[in-house]
Amino acid sequence: MKRKICIVTGTRAEYGLLRWLIDLIHNDDEILLQLVVTGMHLSPEFGLTYKQIEKDGYPILRKVETLLSSDSSVGVSKAVGLGVISFSEVFNELNPDILIVLGDRFEIFAAVSATIFSPIIIAHIHGGESTLGAFDEKIRHAISKMSHIHFTATETYRNRVIQLGEHPDRVFNSGSPAMDNISNFKLLSKKAFEKAINFSLKGKIVLVTFHPTTLDYGSAEFQISELLMALDSFKELKIIFTYPNADSEGRIIKENILKFVKNNKIKSIAFSSLGQLNYLSALQFVDLVIGNSSSGIIEAPSFKVPTINIGDRQEGRIKASSIIDTPPKKDSIVKAINLALSESFQTELKEVQNPYGKKGSSKNIFEILRHIELKSLLKKEFYDLK
Repeated sequence: MKRKICIVTGTRAEYGLLRWLIDLIHNDDEILLQLVVTGMHLSPEFGLTYKQIEKDGYPILRKVETLLSSDSSVGVSKAVGLGVISFSEVFNELNPDILIVLGDRFEIFAAVSATIFSPIIIAHIHGGESTLGAFDEKIRHAISKMSHIHFTATETYRNRVIQLGEHPDRVFNSGSPAMDNISNFKLLSKKAFEKAINFSLKGKIVLVTFHPTTLDYGSAEFQISELLMALDSFKELKIIFTYPNADSEGRIIKENILKFVKNNKIKSIAFSSLGQLNYLSALQFVDLVIGNSSSGIIEAPSFKVPTINIGDRQEGRIKASSIIDTPPKKDSIVKAINLALSESFQTELKEVQNPYGKKGSSKNIFEILRHIELKSLLKKEFYDLK
């Protein structure tokens, strides 16, 4: 009988990280892939990105609607509740042997919570990390405690999952699957990328992705305003924006970006989703990544591109030397931009090493999940550190 492996994905970025693991499972004759999409993938506001998954050739078995029209804390809580109910029904129908989830999104928390009273093995990717400025911090560790197998991006993160009481034999330092995207995609040429996004790359180019700092509720308006004023101080910069995730106060950030782009049509452009190929292609040509997205921490260093990491959303993550941390204030951001574009910093970038591993993570994860014995995994004992 084929091993049934279910993968749940709710965002463009998360799918990008899971892409090559999905591909390996889909093309294995001894495994049945059960692909479930939810969250932002199903929202017109965020680009209906499930269509990209279908375009890539992967059959979607179920679509689980969870997002509500509100992006308030109450709206997010209700979305989690709706997700638990919906995923419970889906998993009862599909009856997977293993459920693979990645990261710390609230819709993923809902999916894992729905398995608590079932004999489904949970495999969690990218656990053990720390993002002190977002409620993702609590969600990530909660998912780790509900999971049976763990795949971490660094040895430090592996040790942290073990510190949570997970047995070392179940915790694997696989590296980040993001590295597989960089090596597997045939990235676009500059001319092809310009055509794909209908935007000229002449001059200094900045790629901006800024999400709400969810543990600092009410700060989104101030923080995005400070960032946009800082960007406006550099008249020569051309800016590519990608919109924030469906987090609390995400719409406030999006509205401010839309207003900025409307007033600066020649120098800026915005996308609900660039898609993984376009995003990684952009990293070849941009001079700077700005915001508070994990992609600036994990992927950008491989391209020797400096990242200005604003605020504390990503505080606690392991960072390459190409990352410049700055508070969400105009003057500080301006100073950080000047530093990143300086000749001395640009010279140092040539020696940057990405701490999140090399290609092969997806294959490592796949081989373990393909062969691991499942019966003994359901009963978990708390592992005490000696």
